[in-house]
Amino acid sequence: MKMRLTDKKIYEIVEQVAGKQAVPIVKYLKGKKDISDFEIADNTEMDMQTVRNLLYRLNGHNIVTYIRKKDKKKGWYISFFTLNRDGTKYLAKKLKKQKINKLKQRLKHEQSSDVFFMCGNLCVRMNFDDSVDFNFRCPECGELLKQQDNKKTINHLKKRIKELEAAS
Repeated sequence: MKMRLTDKKIYEIVEQVAGKQAVPIVKYLKGKKDISDFEIADNTEMDMQTVRNLLYRLNGHNIVTYIRKKDKKKGWYISFFTLNRDGTKYLAKKLKKQKINKLKQRLKHEQSSDVFFMCGNLCVRMNFDDSVDFNFRCPECGELLKQQDNKKTINHLKKRIKELEAAS
């Protein structure tokens, strides 16, 4: 299955794994190669420490790659960063697979227990055993818990899993 990775999808993935603050860095790196962290900090108007922290976080997820070169005049090492679209594509597939597995686990949990109880104020939702422990009262607000039919939840989870598996 061939996955097409749009800029929007890349920014969503970046935000998911490194936070919203990392998106301007990725936008700046788009279409460029071997850009120093100094240049990135100047052009994104972020402080150097934040830029480096975000770049190393992005590198940890293989969204950016870097090389280090020694400055002959000062003797310091300077890092040069490049956006790694292939790494981002792999990460997108990995995150999608994790999401599907999480939904399948939740579906299994929902199907294994027919009885759930929920607070009318939507504070909590518990299985039978936990509800008994709290005398069928909400531990947050004290309201009486009501039995909930989880068929809609099960159908929603099945639908969501099917959608994710079908999406390219």
